[in-house]
Amino acid sequence: MTTILLVEDNNDIRDLVSRKLRGQGFAVATANNGLEAVLACAQTAPALILMDINMPELDGIEATIQIRAADPDQRIPVIALTAYALPDDEERAKAAGCDAFHPKPVDFNKLFDQITSLLGETSAS
Repeated sequence: MTTILLVEDNNDIRDLVSRKLRGQGFAVATANNGLEAVLACAQTAPALILMDINMPELDGIEATIQIRAADPDQRIPVIALTAYALPDDEERAKAAGCDAFHPKPVDFNKLFDQITSLLGETSAS
């Protein structure tokens, strides 16, 4: 089963997105902030990361930079998620190493298309 690491500090959003991902057949690991994400990434070896950008402790931009720096040969796809999409947020996310950008509220059809495209799969199994 394909594991997605969901990094989200908002409990309600984390719960909703987790349920939707599991409903699509994905295993879901979660992290509450960027620090937890860096550790979880090393421990769970996810196939893809959904990274909230605005979080306490360590934001998603810095967490992505640290994940990329920890193992430059490892190319786990990262989709940046943010509720506060400013004009330069997508550019900053991509410069940090994110592969895609998704504004909140989450459009699950679009998000699942992005996930499928980045994983290069037609199913989650």
